[in-house]
Amino acid sequence: MMASEQQDLVDTPSVSRSRHLVDEILAEADIQINGDRPWDLRLHREAALDEIIARHSLGLGETYMRGDWDVPALDQFFCRILRADLPRHIKPWRNAWRILRSYLVNLQSRRRAFEVGEHHYDLGNDFYQAMLDSRMTYSCGYWREADNLEDAQTAKLDLICRKLGLKPGMRLLDIGCGWGSLVGYAAENYGVECVGVTVSKEQKAYIDAHFGNLPISVELQDYRSLNQPFDRIASVGMFEHVGRKNHRTFMDVAKRCLKNDGLMLLHTIGKNQRRSTCDPWIEKYIFPNGDLPSAGQISDAADNLLVCEDLHNFGSDYDKTLMAWHHNFEQHWQRFAEQYGQPFYRMWRYYLLSCAGAFRARHIQLWQWMFTEGLAGGVERVC
Repeated sequence: MMASEQQDLVDTPSVSRSRHLVDEILAEADIQINGDRPWDLRLHREAALDEIIARHSLGLGETYMRGDWDVPALDQFFCRILRADLPRHIKPWRNAWRILRSYLVNLQSRRRAFEVGEHHYDLGNDFYQAMLDSRMTYSCGYWREADNLEDAQTAKLDLICRKLGLKPGMRLLDIGCGWGSLVGYAAENYGVECVGVTVSKEQKAYIDAHFGNLPISVELQDYRSLNQPFDRIASVGMFEHVGRKNHRTFMDVAKRCLKNDGLMLLHTIGKNQRRSTCDPWIEKYIFPNGDLPSAGQISDAADNLLVCEDLHNFGSDYDKTLMAWHHNFEQHWQRFAEQYGQPFYRMWRYYLLSCAGAFRARHIQLWQWMFTEGLAGGVERVC
């Protein structure tokens, strides 16, 4: 479907329909069905409303992917939904099995560890190059003094390096190194030796091809097998895949790999509630086996292992980052339209903009935790 056809779809809502329960629920967030404001839902198939009521998040996402409804500004739509706490209409018993499963089954076991790499991160390096900044940084930028994505991501990388107090000759471990943005920046600008681990074959191939002239090595392996000493450890945008049953294991690995006077920076998306599970649509279509941690769960995992020296929340910056990614995605979509198809376009647009809305509503957060084994005098705060 071309962009002009998409616009025609948005501008031609149904006009003859009966009021539905969805109308009443959305009204609490000042959202109208077939209204004319950017956050209003334009309905194209009446039966989609029954599916949304029956299947909640999955029904909402899958009916959007099929083209049953549209919203000109999905980010505003989701921000309003979450600020009005519309998810409270979901009956707790509907999620009972998913919540129970998260406690009984290790969804992020060694056997499952590579699933998210294959499903999400191995989509294609050319696709991510078109959406991300020049360093391929797939995590929240730091926008305090930046007005564009490139500068925000550079500022974030430098913030991490300064918080870690990197100096020439140090060894830095990056757990979940992505396409190598941090290890590349740290090696180039701070003179450190870097080791990265990833579960994505595409990411490893990219790093091997682009950083051969720097003291960087990257391994395709699960973090649980790490057992080398490092002066500094960073993990940026990976802890969301660790899972609550493995949080303690992650901290155990960090402790055994961290030198006595070492520092670890943990950069992760976090949730406001301890007892909740990943959104079912996000888990099915974007991040299989994902599990956002709460602040309490992270603290529990580090209990009597590591000392939290600092906690920095800049979750509102993820809204700007996601909107910048969405802009790049839309701008370059025609290069990938034939390869990925229209359902993927709608899925990816829904993913980016729903997440932007969630961060804007402060429904989810972005934290940087600083950990040590208990340095005398602690560490100086840098932000």
